[in-house]
Amino acid sequence: MSPTMLQQVDAHHRSLSEPKNGPFTYTDPVSEVPTLSGVDTSVDGSTPIIDMEGLLGPQRSEFVKQIGHACEKNGFFAVKNHGIPEMKINNMLDTARDFFHLPEEERLKFRSSDPNSIIRLVTGFQDKTRNIFVSRQSLKFHCHPVEDFKNQWPSTPPAFREKVGEYCASVRKVEVAILEAISESLGLKRDYIGKILKGHYVSINFYPACQESELDVTYGVRTHTDPTLITILMQDDVPGLQVINDDKWIDVNPIPNAVVVHVGDMLQALSNCRYKSLLHQAIVNCEKERVSIASYCYPSDDAEIGPAKKLIDDDHPAIYKDFTYKEFHESMWRVKCSTAKRLDLFKAESD
Repeated sequence: MSPTMLQQVDAHHRSLSEPKNGPFTYTDPVSEVPTLSGVDTSVDGSTPIIDMEGLLGPQRSEFVKQIGHACEKNGFFAVKNHGIPEMKINNMLDTARDFFHLPEEERLKFRSSDPNSIIRLVTGFQDKTRNIFVSRQSLKFHCHPVEDFKNQWPSTPPAFREKVGEYCASVRKVEVAILEAISESLGLKRDYIGKILKGHYVSINFYPACQESELDVTYGVRTHTDPTLITILMQDDVPGLQVINDDKWIDVNPIPNAVVVHVGDMLQALSNCRYKSLLHQAIVNCEKERVSIASYCYPSDDAEIGPAKKLIDDDHPAIYKDFTYKEFHESMWRVKCSTAKRLDLFKAESD
């Protein structure tokens, strides 16, 4: 059976409460919603674009405001003039393709079901209960500092460690600069978020062209939010990313040499829900394979993630209680939810 292109997981999940005893678990419901016909592909200029060079000049405050507005109103934005050399971007994308074109037995050396592995390959899978096929293949690995981890990365293709390491070091600088601007946009000190910043985790994503499946629906990756502070995504020239904007799905088409930055669950909590974690998904292309590089910015395990005290007052009470990233991360694997709804475990008690 030839699969259809897309089915959207319901973005508006039912409110569920934690049972009195036993682990808290629930599963995202799937609803009957539009496929590609429900995606707004006609919106021009729907992706806010930030010129990062502006953060280095006398108009920094204006660019900080632009970033804050994009985080609050859109949950994402594109960044140009970010300082990652075009050659490093192309090398990274080419190396990613080379890895996923290796013989299967070579790639499967890195397959692991342990989410805490330093490096692991995640392959596509079938969910027959929901009648869907998820086609994305991902190589996920830690990479900061690069020197601490690169010897555990693939040695094939031969240039993998060198080219990937160069890209990861460059994108890390972008992450730090953007998080400084986001801190300022919230009225916090420039280094507020940076003080809790720990790791840098990368996912090299490969989306094969449409594959035949006995199931009715094929996804690239299903609707989700990221359990991060921010995620920085580099796409090749094949469209596939879709996001929720103004309660509609829109395509976020690739912009040459630009990266897409979007809000994650931890920034939603830290900002007291002023900046909301972005619901997004990836679709597959029936003619071309697609590659993307996701860089995940996350806090240290002992970092306190509650709303910044400066953002709490009588008109803006705390939505979340204080919790550590370790507590959140551990609960994330118990709560079968792929969206920021998993933060409900840490909501502040109302009076």
